[in-house]
Amino acid sequence: MVLAAVGATAAAGDGSDQREVSQEQYDTLIAQCRYADTGPARCRAEVRRTYRVGNEDTELDCRAYAGVAVCGELKLSKAERRCVRESTEQGLSLRRAEVECYTRS
Repeated sequence: MVLAAVGATAAAGDGSDQREVSQEQYDTLIAQCRYADTGPARCRAEVRRTYRVGNEDTELDCRAYAGVAVCGELKLSKAERRCVRESTEQGLSLRRAEVECYTRS
């Protein structure tokens, strides 16, 4: 599982095409890579290509449940999507179900 690359990539290599986020948001994006199915190193590289520290991005969806914070769109595996569907059918909110299913897999 990799964070969705919301925003452009740093094609020019100078970071000008990266999405600007606060230090706290950036730290959260990096920290949530420990749960990525594609591996933490690949996920962190994706974060570094996609984001740079600057001003807070008020459009970036950040949330925390059960002591776990995440930002951005979570790319969920088939099993995680099934977990989300089952959890929401049992009354859990979609946003919370995404975080819990993402971090439990």
